[in-house]
Amino acid sequence: MEKPLQIRYNKLGPKVVKALKSRFFEAWYFENESEAVEKLFSLIPKEHTVSWGGSLTATSMGIQKSAVERGYKVIDRDTATGEERIELMRKALLCDTYISGANGISEDGQLVNIDGFGNRVAAMCFGPRQVIIVAGLNKVRKNLETAIARARTLAAPANMQRFEGNKTPCSEDGSCADCQSPTSICSYMVITRLCKPAGKIKVILIGKDLGL
Repeated sequence: MEKPLQIRYNKLGPKVVKALKSRFFEAWYFENESEAVEKLFSLIPKEHTVSWGGSLTATSMGIQKSAVERGYKVIDRDTATGEERIELMRKALLCDTYISGANGISEDGQLVNIDGFGNRVAAMCFGPRQVIIVAGLNKVRKNLETAIARARTLAAPANMQRFEGNKTPCSEDGSCADCQSPTSICSYMVITRLCKPAGKIKVILIGKDLGL
């Protein structure tokens, strides 16, 4: 017998896909990661240059590594440090396919993302020919308000623990303090309520708890 959470995800996933499509996103739901990965690469032409944001979901699924192994030309900011890293992040804004996760998704099909430098949310707004979002159903919340709350009070404090030496209130006690710290990763918050042009952003939902 399936676990109750998986049953819920299998019912909720198609509902969120329908909501995303009503807002002009392309969207799919898969119960397992392997099918989701194959769908993702079927959406990327071989001649595309591929880049990505700092998505733990994509990393856990091996997407970045697979892009290299499949022969795509990639812009990999994780291979560099300092100014070279920043320059690669700039170049990624003009790649053909940009891969990212999401910090929150509302059941009515709106995306919520918070960024420290703004490069990831900038790519979602404009630049790459297409953006592919991969997200576990654990990112979905009932409405926009609770999706924002998830991004601010759960995802951001959890993500902050990845960056040693960055001192913010949430890095100390795990709780969002709505700070104005110079090392905050909550500089830019973007709500994508409609996909424009239609179909530019493609959302692949997976019936698992993935990422932060």
